[in-house]
Order: sequence, then structure tokens, then C-alpha cells
Amino acid sequence: MKIFLNYDDENTESLKIRDEISRICEVIADIGDADLTISIGGDGTFLKSPKDKPLIGINTGTLGYLTEISPENINDALDDITKGNYYIENRMMLEGEVIRPNGDVLKIPPALNEIGLSKNAFGVVRFNVNVNGKLINSYTADGILLCTPTGSTAYNLSCGGPIVDPTAEIITLTPIAPHSILNRSIVLSDKSIVEIEITELRENTSAYVLYDGKPIEALNGDIIRIRKSDEITKIIKLENGSFIDTVRENIN
Repeated sequence: MKIFLNYDDENTESLKIRDEISRICEVIADIGDADLTISIGGDGTFLKSPKDKPLIGINTGTLGYLTEISPENINDALDDITKGNYYIENRMMLEGEVIRPNGDVLKIPPALNEIGLSKNAFGVVRFNVNVNGKLINSYTADGILLCTPTGSTAYNLSCGGPIVDPTAEIITLTPIAPHSILNRSIVLSDKSIVEIEITELRENTSAYVLYDGKPIEALNGDIIRIRKSDEITKIIKLENGSFIDTVRENIN
């Protein structure tokens, strides 16, 4: 089995694990020839990993909702993988575009966790949120998140959003510090098309569209259109683990 490695090169433990895997497995430099990708690091490293091939993570970070293999279980996990003792979960992704007032369109690449609008340290952002062409609410807030079920345990969770089974097919909309009584998440069908229209960026306030943490500058009058992507991420799951186990272990 040919393996492509993506790792946190600033983490000493990640580098040690990289070397260990390289000694016992066939590691290749071209992902096009690989059978699967192993991410070594935290959830951030996992999100930055190429999604071309089935993906599994070894956790050398903090919580590790996405990286299910602990360093002490590497050998057992590799043995299971080489013997085919695993299954694939297809995880939905989001994509979209930023439509400028002058008509220019900036593509938002597919994101596994979330696409959001977030401001800098100053002021607030005013924006309308439309779902399938209908206004759902006008917000004054620090921003808003649209997350996949996979992304429900990331920024969404920090903002008070719900934990969602990662195999579900829904989109969760969660405002970030809204100046409103309506501060709850809204769960939408995966067929929904959501548009966030920025109506006011106050003086000294800048904002960004973030897709899995990568920024695109947002401007007054922008419309951010988000929908389910046709692309998916194939995540390798071992038979001895489950989403419920991961949630329980991280909560405790």
C-alpha cells in the first residue's frame, strides 16, 4: 500500500511519527500514485491535507475530532489499514463564491469544516442572511458560520452551535456574537443555498470570508453565496472507533 504523508513540520512528535511510518510503510512523494493519505498533526493539519485520496489522521495536536489515531496506537492502526479492516465515510463539503458589487466573482474552494464571515478586532458587521431567496434574519454581529456536520465540532462548537453526527447531510448556520435575541443556530437542508449580504462595515472594521481558516477579504456590499459542494472528502474510519466515542473522550 502506497501512502502519502502530510505532517506538521513544526511538531517534534509529528516528525518522529513521520520517520517511523517511513520505515515500515511505502511512503511516496506524489499523491497521484498514493492509495491513501495520512495526516500527522492536529485537526488544522488534517484540514490542510490533500483530499484527493482517502484520508486518516494521527493526532499530535489537542482535541483531535478529525484525527482519530492516537500516537500509541499507530502500529495497530497501520496493521488494520493494510489488512483492509476499515471503512470509508463520505463527508460533505461546502463551496461558494463572493460576488462583488461591481460584478466580479471570487470562487470559494470546497471546505470540509466551514465557510464563515468574520470581522477583525474592531466594530461589528451588519448583514442579511437569505436562504433560497428568502430573508431569514438581519444580523449585527462579529460574523456568521455555515458549517458541515464534520465542522460542527470546530469553530461552530465554540460559538455555541450543536454537535452533529458527521455522516449527516445538513448545513448548520451559527451567528458569531450576535447583538440579537436570536442567537441560536439554524439547521438547514443540504439543498439550501445561503446568501450573506454585507450591508455595513463600519469605519476601522475589516472582515474576511474564511473557508477552513483560509481568508478572502470581504467588502461592503459583497454577497457571499454558499452551498453544498459536489466534492466530498473520503475519511478512513477504523472498526474500533466511532463518532460517539470521540465526542465522549473529548468532552471528558
